[in-house]
Amino acid sequence: MYLERTLKAPIHCTGTGLHSNAKVSLALLPAPSGTGVLFRRTDLAPNAEILAIRDNVVDSRLCTTIGNGKRNGGGFTISTIEHLMAAFAGCGVENVIVELDGAEVPIMDGSAAPFVFLIECAGIVEQNAPRRAIRVLKKISVGNQERWASIAPSDYFSLRCEIAFDHDFIGAQSFEYDGRESVFADELSRARTFCLEADVEKMRAAGLALGGSLDNAVVIGEDGLLNEEGLRYDTEFARHKALDCIGDLSLAGAPLLARVESYCAGHAMNHELLGALLDDSDAWCWVDMNTLNPNRLNAAPQVHHAAAAASA
Repeated sequence: MYLERTLKAPIHCTGTGLHSNAKVSLALLPAPSGTGVLFRRTDLAPNAEILAIRDNVVDSRLCTTIGNGKRNGGGFTISTIEHLMAAFAGCGVENVIVELDGAEVPIMDGSAAPFVFLIECAGIVEQNAPRRAIRVLKKISVGNQERWASIAPSDYFSLRCEIAFDHDFIGAQSFEYDGRESVFADELSRARTFCLEADVEKMRAAGLALGGSLDNAVVIGEDGLLNEEGLRYDTEFARHKALDCIGDLSLAGAPLLARVESYCAGHAMNHELLGALLDDSDAWCWVDMNTLNPNRLNAAPQVHHAAAAASA
């Protein structure tokens, strides 16, 4: 049976916020069935909690930020959640409490791999509730000729991500991800966030990327890569965009049975696409994964193959 999953045990880490440069302690805790991914700010008053769902996204400039939506001084946010969310999706964990003593998830090495490692160390346990998925019923598209994204019906999750940069070292890249065959931990989790050296000062002037360094990002200078260790994949840039997309789309609250394609899309367009889908009640429906054809799912409709290693 396909059952909901949570962590076997709590696990902790510390790190630095990419944009805030603040030191942050993070804890991942087991959660009951039906919880979803619940973020909790331990540095604030009790009950400073917020679910990682599309309706709670409040900003998508260079990262995904969720907020509780309250005004008059009662609101709070948590930013840069996308790599952690991608790790949960990739490892098949839908119920977890994330405790933070700050406003930003630590960037770690700029990829999802450290979070996958934490999840694997904590272990994964199945729960009693059957796992549900969101079946896409019709094609939805957003964007224009320069940047666009689409989501269409499929029996399983797959993603094609294309990028095109006006820089010889990046250029045009694409990456194809098939939820039946691809292994998230191997093929996507290690892809790091990246930027052009020419954009660093602009971001910092805007109060962003204050904690960025060659230890947590791939930086491309005018003459090429500044990171001495080189790239982790030949298409690391496109893979990281795919990783971000998976993390952003996981704010649907369940695995997607869908074919996703994007061209030069970022966080804002990922959330625009998800919003366009969920706002159209004729475009999707809930399904019990145990009623689906297991031969087509090949044991996972999204990116859950890493869960097998984590459960071993």
